[in-house]
Amino acid sequence: MESKTTQDHIALDLSIEEILNDYRLAWESRHTSLLGRKEVFMGKAKFGVFGDGKEVAQIAMAKAFRKGDFRSGYYRDQTFMFATGQITIQQFFAQIYAHANIEHEPSSGGRSMNSHFGTRLIDPETGQFHSQTDQYNTGSDLSPTAGQIPRSLGLAYASKLYRQNPDLRDMGRFSVNGSEVTFATIGDASTSEGMFLETVNAAGVLQVPLVISVWDDGYGISVPSEYHTTKESISEALEGFQRTQEKEGLEIITVKGWDYENLCEVYQAATRLARRKHVPILIHVEELTQPQGHSTSGSHERYKSEERLAWESEYDCNRKMREWIINNGFASEKHLDEIEETAKHTARQARDAAWKAYHSELNTEISRAKQLAATVAQVSPERANIQQLIKQVEKRPNVSRLDAMRLIKKTLRLVRNEQHEARDQLIQWLTSYREDNAERYSSHLYSQTKKSALNVPVVSPVFSKNSSTVDGHQVLNACFDKALAHDPRIFAIGEDVGKIGDVNQGFAGLQDKHGILRVTDTGIREPSIIGQGIGAALRGLRPIVEIQYLDYIYYALATLTDDLASLRYRTMNGQGAPLIIRTRGHRLEGIWHSGSPMGAILNSLRGIYILVPRNMVQAAGFYNTMLQSDDPALIVESLNGYRLKEKLPNNIGEFTVPLGQPEILREGNDVTIVTYGSMCRIIMKAADELAEVGISCEVIDVQTLLPFDVNHRIVKSIEKTNRVVFADEDVPGGASAYMMQQVLEGQQAYQFLDSQPRTITSQAHRPAYGSDGDYFSKPNVETVFDTVYSLMVEFDPGRFKEMYQ
Repeated sequence: MESKTTQDHIALDLSIEEILNDYRLAWESRHTSLLGRKEVFMGKAKFGVFGDGKEVAQIAMAKAFRKGDFRSGYYRDQTFMFATGQITIQQFFAQIYAHANIEHEPSSGGRSMNSHFGTRLIDPETGQFHSQTDQYNTGSDLSPTAGQIPRSLGLAYASKLYRQNPDLRDMGRFSVNGSEVTFATIGDASTSEGMFLETVNAAGVLQVPLVISVWDDGYGISVPSEYHTTKESISEALEGFQRTQEKEGLEIITVKGWDYENLCEVYQAATRLARRKHVPILIHVEELTQPQGHSTSGSHERYKSEERLAWESEYDCNRKMREWIINNGFASEKHLDEIEETAKHTARQARDAAWKAYHSELNTEISRAKQLAATVAQVSPERANIQQLIKQVEKRPNVSRLDAMRLIKKTLRLVRNEQHEARDQLIQWLTSYREDNAERYSSHLYSQTKKSALNVPVVSPVFSKNSSTVDGHQVLNACFDKALAHDPRIFAIGEDVGKIGDVNQGFAGLQDKHGILRVTDTGIREPSIIGQGIGAALRGLRPIVEIQYLDYIYYALATLTDDLASLRYRTMNGQGAPLIIRTRGHRLEGIWHSGSPMGAILNSLRGIYILVPRNMVQAAGFYNTMLQSDDPALIVESLNGYRLKEKLPNNIGEFTVPLGQPEILREGNDVTIVTYGSMCRIIMKAADELAEVGISCEVIDVQTLLPFDVNHRIVKSIEKTNRVVFADEDVPGGASAYMMQQVLEGQQAYQFLDSQPRTITSQAHRPAYGSDGDYFSKPNVETVFDTVYSLMVEFDPGRFKEMYQ
């Protein structure tokens, strides 16, 4: 396109001073990338991924970004983060070095590799959110290349709720009438992911202020566009989503990634439309380059032709911006050379400052470790060997904390048979250093704030002679009704949740009572349902999102594990999303409607509490608990419990069930049976039948799998019975094995056993359909009876005779 006059630029609020400042920033970011790559190759960092070639487009995007807005981004957005002041170049280098100190590396405290950004959204002590409308916001980045997109839907959806729900108008710390825009970014190749396509569709349906920027440099690592995108263009492939005068949809815009002026126009116009009208927009930024290739792990010269490399050199966005500035007479070549040189100096200064801060902290710790080891050497017969260990550390060009640990541990090995004060000091230092590094690298998997779910006061359910007996689903319905009435931040979404009140009637009638914004139907789209909840929770709302059946959680597993479960951990307590995922599982009928894949869930979702109530009163108590906390949770209701009769507590919206507290359902002396969920009814029936033959069973409902028995109640039972059976509906080696490990190893219950511990599980396959299919696929009363009886045959064969031999 033709260049515009200086007067045109003034009309666009682009003064010459601002243009030149943008040019400086583009080169500061470029030199940061170049220096970062060198730091990796010099061995000062482990890995590097950079945003070179995307500088100009990201500067244009930053101009449209306001306080209160959110970025949900891609790991090449460093220029945008510099331009909005969300990180400094020094902090960028601190992340490259994995500086485990949030004062220096605020995105993750050294836990994420470089270019994975995130602003600190919560107060670390109270758990309260900072005022989001007073700052620029970024949701913590992910490496899975479309993983950030489902969450972006929720961040934008929150703006819709803040605008349309008048009861949220006083939440000015989170929104100003829903005017906040969410900026999502993604590489072109990753638009092939289902998460992206699903979210684009959902955004068009919901009409939310989501601006998705697709950075298109023509490749997905080494794979060119012809292999991953229909028509070799995501904007052309999505033409059917383009909104018209008759039908809502997305606004789809294409722009060249080297065209500074047009980029600024596009982002200003697009964001203005999204902000005012809540129209979702896709901006396809074409003809970008990636001068350093994908990352420090490989070279793009291996897969790009000489012609392509030559084109990339000519159309490098920084070079094209330079040409445009000179052609319009905004600055001379000499002036631009000076700007580039200054930018290089700025990047070097930031690198040096980051390395000095990182290294000085390490040197202090290493020096102390060497000093303590040297003190031991002075009084030990192993003096020469210890001094050799110290010299090995001193020879290392780039020391780290593992060097300190190895030095001290190897020194203690050498002096393990000695007794003196120097050795005692070394042990004290080791204990303290372990604690320090546990905080640096292993803290905040769950909330440690005052609002932690573990700190919610216990309120018991209250029953009276006037308490009504109702179906289980009516207990949940009453619980949700109270919650929605009490707190306008709470809303529920999911397939069939709205009009019919979910397939099991937990929300029946609540959409009519509380409105369509509070109880809402969605399409069949599990990953973006979870993402919708995560984003909204990040913005101060309290979503309850539904996965219709537990068997379908696999569709959403990537979003749950990569984003939600690791969110608080990977930000070192900088971000949290108190999302409640509601689902139903265990016994019913068939391969896809009776699942209990708890082992898969437990091994994938550390960072999310896993709650497994046996009935709906318990489930209601868990919802009340979690809605008072700042932790996320998955609550698995029992599929076959909705029509069973239960007493409705008088304090339905107030009582809570504590996490990690097993409940003894039946006391006994011969065998402890540990279980949860729908299996509780099976076990209790079997315990009645075992009592008829003289076997006394103690039945324990763990109630929650994460956390698990925090006060070690189960080991006290085993200390009494000396025998234990772990029973559930998962496959062999699943949750039953997890419970066994927690109790026998974690609680050291092995020492009280007089018999081999047993597990009762489902078959290795998914359950077959029908009553017989259920009976022969999953544990039943007879299975439990036979397993427990066989334990007693082994223990007392004189009293208990074999039945089937």
